[in-house]
Amino acid sequence: MSCVQLDGSQTRSRMGGESVGYQSRKSAKTSNMIFLCDNRGQMLSMGDPRSGNHHDLYEIEDVMSEIIEILSEAEISHKGLFLNADSGFDSENLRLKLEMEEITGNIKTNPRNGKTVDNDYYFDEKLYKNRFKIEQANAWLDGFKSYQQSLEAI
Repeated sequence: MSCVQLDGSQTRSRMGGESVGYQSRKSAKTSNMIFLCDNRGQMLSMGDPRSGNHHDLYEIEDVMSEIIEILSEAEISHKGLFLNADSGFDSENLRLKLEMEEITGNIKTNPRNGKTVDNDYYFDEKLYKNRFKIEQANAWLDGFKSYQQSLEAI
C-alpha cells in the first residue's frame, strides 16, 4: 500500500447524539466523519465524529492523529504514504501535520486560498485520479445508511 484517499462524509442524525449540528446544505442535523481508504476502496481508518455544522478541516490535526493512531493499532505503517485529498483539505495545518508524520500530501490546491500559481506543493494529477475510490466507498456507506434508516422506519 503506497497511496491512500482522504475524504469526509456528512450523515443525517435524526435521533440526535453528542456530535450533531445543523448542516444547511442538507437542511438537517448531521455528523461529519473523515475517512481514509486504500486504492481498492477498503476503509482503513476514520476520525471521531464531529458536529455537522463544521467543515472537513475542523480540528484536522486531531482527526489525523486519530486516523494515524488507528492505523498504528492495526499495525499498518503510514510513513511514506501518498495521501490524496480534494481541495477542501488544502490547508497549511494539514500539510504540516502530514509532513510531520512522513506522509506526502497530494492535495489539490484550493483557488479560494489564493495560492494557485506560485505554490511549491507536491501535486501529481495521475496519482490524484485514484481519489475516486473514496467517493465510491462513501457512496456505498451512504447507501447502507439509507437502507438502515428505511429498516428502522418499518
